[in-house]
Amino acid sequence: MEKNQKIVLATAALITLGLLFIEPIFALIALVFVIVLLMSFHIMGDTANYPLVIAELSENAREITVINTGTARAQKIHVALVPLDIEFEVASLDPDEKSRFSLASMVSEAKAVVTYENAEGREFRRSYSITALGGAGRDPTEPLIPIFGRR
Repeated sequence: MEKNQKIVLATAALITLGLLFIEPIFALIALVFVIVLLMSFHIMGDTANYPLVIAELSENAREITVINTGTARAQKIHVALVPLDIEFEVASLDPDEKSRFSLASMVSEAKAVVTYENAEGREFRRSYSITALGGAGRDPTEPLIPIFGRR
């Protein structure tokens, strides 16, 4: 945990103790906030070195765009387009960096299998269905698990 995070938690704990003498209900509410802060800092620490590489098809269906949407550098990125038998590699991508690969012809539908590593050498593998007739790319507001369906 970083120094600034420890200072915030210590200050929140002192405020909680101060509220205990004023009103115990307020102290319990502040304790809930301290626990939420502690959990948030723990989650931030877990995701600090997590690259997330995605592959998308461009609007004209002649380019594959590889994007690192994670929080760490992705290295040794290997993309295979199935069943087109096309493979290419990208040396590395920093967070929010893009790389494009031009194709010889238009692609109507394929699956991109992306394999990459983080700085520590941990390997990740993801696959993405890419289609020219599908939506306009990824929607960052789309929930991971759509409970109520999609519009």
